[in-house]
Amino acid sequence: MVQTILLGFLAGVFGANGVPHFVRGITKSTYPSMFGYGPVVNLLSGWAMFVLAGVVAYAAHVADHPVAAFTAAAAGVLLMGLFHAGVGAFGRRPPADVSSSTGR
Repeated sequence: MVQTILLGFLAGVFGANGVPHFVRGITKSTYPSMFGYGPVVNLLSGWAMFVLAGVVAYAAHVADHPVAAFTAAAAGVLLMGLFHAGVGAFGRRPPADVSSSTGR
């Protein structure tokens, strides 16, 4: 059950972290990520986070402990949401030569 809780939490964190990056990527907006600020980088980062969330959720064996897995995943989503609503992306600002609204 501990494995389900830990992996469920990570699945929630990865899935929630994928949302802003994926959305910024498909809307061609800049957003800080580990690999840069551009839309393509963010699209790929968001997609990778979604894939990771799915793989980790599969490894969590959610069917064995559904309530614990859901609760842990919900806590992970909440934590990542609070992170992005607060300091977000480590408080990083885009460089002066990158537009703050679009990557065009």
